[in-house]
Amino acid sequence: MYAVIMGNGRVGRNLAIKLINTGNDVTLIDSDENSCSIAASELDALVICGNATNTKILEEANVNEADVFVAATGNDEANLLASILVREYKSPKVIARVSNPDHEEAFKKIGIDHVISPELTAVSYLEKLITRPKVADLIICGKGNAELIDITVKNKKIIGKTVGEVSPTDDYIIGAVYNGGIIIPQDDIVLEENTKISILVKSNAVKKVTNMFTG
Repeated sequence: MYAVIMGNGRVGRNLAIKLINTGNDVTLIDSDENSCSIAASELDALVICGNATNTKILEEANVNEADVFVAATGNDEANLLASILVREYKSPKVIARVSNPDHEEAFKKIGIDHVISPELTAVSYLEKLITRPKVADLIICGKGNAELIDITVKNKKIIGKTVGEVSPTDDYIIGAVYNGGIIIPQDDIVLEENTKISILVKSNAVKKVTNMFTG
């Protein structure tokens, strides 16, 4: 996959590193010369020093051959303008970062494929960790209407039951059981005390399901 990333800040740089480490081709565009110089010396990527709101810079990055374009700067206006320009090219999926939630609708109106807010996602993640202390770990899935949570079986009403007796329901499904390794749960697997499990659960049922398994 070929990705063009606009912005060598915290979000853009970390994304570039992850994509490069998984074998993808990356071009990074940034308007700051010093930032570009550092990125060019540290990353296995093409680094272009320029403004991605300029079509010449986009063409230099071969954006028409990209699989995805990510506008990842902290400037919503620049991200929006670059996204509009990129949509004139035929191939790339466009993902744009938005810092101000009030601007999200403007991005969606022009047909951006995905609009993300790392700041809001981080706040939401922290809030969930604070308000759900019995959850060992969580991943927000889909559009925020489901979560993948890791919990440890503690409830005596659940201990000794099989996976098939308690899962699936309309609210959740047990996706994995950890017992010396990851086990894809079969209906006859018995849930013992302190067994760690992963559950895909609707967000509005997390509290109820967590209490069900932890007591």
